[in-house]
Amino acid sequence: MTATRDRIFAWVGVIVAAVSAVALSGAVIIQQVIDSHNAAQQSAATTAAQAAQAACTDKTTESTLSAPEPYVPSGTVSGLQATDLVAGTGVAAKAGDCLVVKYYGMLASNGQRFDDNFSNTSGFAFLVGQGQVIQGWDQGLIGMKVGGTRRLVIPASLAYGSQSPSPSIPANSDLVFVVKLLRIQQ
Repeated sequence: MTATRDRIFAWVGVIVAAVSAVALSGAVIIQQVIDSHNAAQQSAATTAAQAAQAACTDKTTESTLSAPEPYVPSGTVSGLQATDLVAGTGVAAKAGDCLVVKYYGMLASNGQRFDDNFSNTSGFAFLVGQGQVIQGWDQGLIGMKVGGTRRLVIPASLAYGSQSPSPSIPANSDLVFVVKLLRIQQ
């Protein structure tokens, strides 16, 4: 009787071990399939984003623009301020659109120009809302319409923060941009 009981326990042990091995193998295979699927989706999304970014270029010759008057906001710049100086027409810019703009950048502290392409014959193209530009632009240009000109007063936290991207922009600088939306490319 003891020998039969021992054999039963041995077979039960073998069966439990076999079922456990099959279950573990199945779990590993399922996880590999899921990981492979996720990697394929990520790769497709990355490829689509790269294609969209590559398509967002501008080769058109543009007119040069006169420099705007220096603007120094009064008081502390506590949040993003977007003011339409000229209202545009047509469709409003939304996240993911390729915008082609002319811009003029000034320090909010003294109105001194640090960068612009108003005097260039080319526009600046980027995908809005995709992190290709400072957050103040990604947020402040949403809703702008073609042909419009918008002044953005951007706190340092939505610009370059404690980083100094160039000698002309000190760390923790609030910025002012005048941006003209030339077109939204599809």
